[in-house]
Formats: sequence, structure tokens, C-alpha cells
Amino acid sequence: MRIAVVGATGMVGEVMLKVLAERNFPVTELIPVASERSVGKEIEYKGKKYKVVGMQTAVDMKADIALFSAGGDTSLEWAPKFAAAGTTVIDNSSAWRMDPTKKLIVPEINATELTAADKIIANPNCSTIQMVLVLAPLHRKYNIKRVIVSTYQSITGTGVKAVQQLENEYAGVQGEMAYKYPIHRNAIPQCDSFEENGYTKEEMKLVRETKKILSDNTIAVTATAVRVPIVGGHSEAVNVEFSNDFDVNEVRNILHHTDGVVVQDNNDTYTYPMPMYAQGKDDVFVGRIRRDESQENTLNMWIVADNLRKGAATNTIQIAEYLIAAKLV
Repeated sequence: MRIAVVGATGMVGEVMLKVLAERNFPVTELIPVASERSVGKEIEYKGKKYKVVGMQTAVDMKADIALFSAGGDTSLEWAPKFAAAGTTVIDNSSAWRMDPTKKLIVPEINATELTAADKIIANPNCSTIQMVLVLAPLHRKYNIKRVIVSTYQSITGTGVKAVQQLENEYAGVQGEMAYKYPIHRNAIPQCDSFEENGYTKEEMKLVRETKKILSDNTIAVTATAVRVPIVGGHSEAVNVEFSNDFDVNEVRNILHHTDGVVVQDNNDTYTYPMPMYAQGKDDVFVGRIRRDESQENTLNMWIVADNLRKGAATNTIQIAEYLIAAKLV
């Protein structure tokens, strides 16, 4: 497999390279790709150095798969060019997610929708991936009516500039700001820009992408997304109303047997998911599983995952692994 990593010098791109190596992905030729200002820089993969190339050079090299993590505008411009050259693109940006002609994939849920004709495949938003991985088996069993989610999102979701802002604030150093406000000792109730309805883009991604991935437009979703001074991953308080009643122990058992999900739920031992312990891991962790006593057929959960791993790089690479296993590339 000739693999192009587009955005190889960025935060997610670096994690992609790490995950490719960890999972022994069958890379016969690695093509690191970035913007013109990074062309000629060297990156290291499995102990070997590779020179970063520009976009058109990468298109001309006709990779089998291109893993994109370079922003929406770049994806809109370049993904079709890669696809036209015969490369299958798996894109991490929001550019193609709600395009009705493109598949939005979490492999454990809907990879079987993919065909060899899918040359641009969308990777969902990080906060959506971890939530739907937990919701999907429960939806099949109990039928979800409504989801209320509040997120507590890592600064790594914003990028290197935000990590630098937090480090500067820790050190008492004035520097460039990724946010309009300090993030150290703070919680900012805004992830991404606002839409006309008063919700942020991040909140509406949770709404729209959940329906698309679960193939059910009847599910009502409302979200509040908050940025917190955390590095390890995103956390979510999720309240789910079902059409049918459930047994809490059965819910735990269903989730225990769900690929990619780890149940951490024991009040006696104070066991519950936390971003500090999710960092660097590919699983989605769920705990604080309990009945909502204020309303029938309703469940509360706490869901945590490393947003750079399963929320971005790992999910992208799992899609690529599926394409290879299914002989679609």
C-alpha cells in the first residue's frame, strides 16, 4: 500500500504516523504531504526519514490511500484531485461529512456501507465518534428517541496553538491566543464558531452527524460543547431517552461486548472514565451508567476518549484497514 498522509506535520498527522506504525499498517511507500511552507522538511516513520512533498506532487504519485488531516478548505480543493487520480481519500475535516454523496464512517458501526466506488470517505467529528460508538448498540436494542449531550473538550481539538496558549498561561507568559479568553483555570462554552441558530458548529456536528451515522433522522439531539484546559481527551455527559425500557445491568453487558468500547463503571472502587487515563489509547471509555430518575426510559452515561486517536487518527486508519481487508482498494 502506497499511503499519503496529508497534513503530516500537523498534530493529527503526527498521531496518524504513530498509529500507522503501532498497528503495523502495510505501508510499502509513505508519502508525507503538507503545505508549501513545509515542503522539503523531514519527518520520521519507523526509524526512517522521509521528505515532505507538496499537494500536486502527491497527486501525481498516485497513492493507493490518502489520509487527509489538513483542514476543510484543503480537502474541498484537493480531495477530488486525489480521487480523480485513482487514490481513495479518507478525510478528517468537516468538508464532506454532510455531503449526501459521501459516506460518514465509524468502522465498528457502518463500514459495510463502503464500496470500491467510494473514493472520498468522511471521518466524523471527534466528539461524535466517541458518542455514537456507545449509542449504536443501545439504539439497536432500545431505539433512541432523544440525546442530550454536554461535552468537555480537550484543547488538543483546537490544535498546537491552543496547547501553546495553555502552556504560556501555566508559565505566566504572554503569547499568541487560540481562544478569545484564557483557558487556564477556565471553561469556555464555545467550540468553533456560532451558527445562526445560536449553536456552535461543534454542537451542530453532534446533531447532524449522529443522525447520518446511525441512519436515523428521527433521533432528536441537542448539544452544548465546552472547551476545558485538558490535554488527554474529550469527555461527554450523555442523557439518552429510549422508546423502550432497559435494565441497567443489561446496558452494561451490551456495552461490555461492543468492539472499541471499555466499560469503567464501579462506584465502590471509584472507577469511571477520565481523560488523563484515556490519553494515548484507542478505546472509548464509558461509565457512570445510571437511570435518569426524573424521566422514564432514560439513561445517563459519561463517555471519554482521546480525541486525537479514536476521535481522528485511529478511526481514519481503521477505515483504511477495512478497505484493504474488504479488497476495496
